[in-house]
Amino acid sequence: MRDFDSTLWRISAFERARAAGETSPGVGFDRPTLLPTTLMADLQRLEANPAANDVLEVIAACLRNREAALLYLAHGPYVWPVTLFPTQQIYHSPVDVSDIAAETSLTRLKLISAEPPGVMPPGHPRHERVAASDKYRPLAALLWAVALNGPRDHVLAEIGGKAAYRLSGRIEDLPSALGALQPAAIRLRQDSASLRDIAAWPGMSPQRAARLLNALYLTGRLMVTRSHPAARDEPAGWRGLFGRRK
Repeated sequence: MRDFDSTLWRISAFERARAAGETSPGVGFDRPTLLPTTLMADLQRLEANPAANDVLEVIAACLRNREAALLYLAHGPYVWPVTLFPTQQIYHSPVDVSDIAAETSLTRLKLISAEPPGVMPPGHPRHERVAASDKYRPLAALLWAVALNGPRDHVLAEIGGKAAYRLSGRIEDLPSALGALQPAAIRLRQDSASLRDIAAWPGMSPQRAARLLNALYLTGRLMVTRSHPAARDEPAGWRGLFGRRK
């Protein structure tokens, strides 16, 4: 069995291994077969709602529960295994998210499955399950990339609805990956605004506003207020009124 630390599987090979009874291809040692109960409940709720069951919602569930999980993601013809470690703020992957994004748009990412982790974070007492150090990477980079460039172009369920948003933390700590979204982030550092307000700012759109808010939220840089005077409900059907822009 090939090691996911060295290569990505083609989806066809991955599916053949699954069909042969290998529940977790590429993981060559014993591990738990079930995710923690609270995380499993969250993922089952998402699975019951196909409109909400996407890669970013699953990542958000792992962060919310602070539980490690191995996500098998379909990226073009390949399976990309990503293990999230929310407590340690790192992720394990055979390739960096920037390399994945450089080859093919992240908008094509799809979740295949979410499972207990096959590897442990650095320093774990079960050292035989700790992978090569260069395969662990900062979690924030993954969150920014998938939120800004992944398949989801509307706000995560837990920050949607009637709300006003504001940036917390320093502008200097934001990643350069924000690009043209930087002015909107700076403006959010100064004032609270609704999703509708942000979407109307220069250079923004409903989709760009949603992606920015999702990225800020997942990286712990967003304040969400339900009672602020600027808080507004998302207008019914507003997504259909705009073209898809990134």
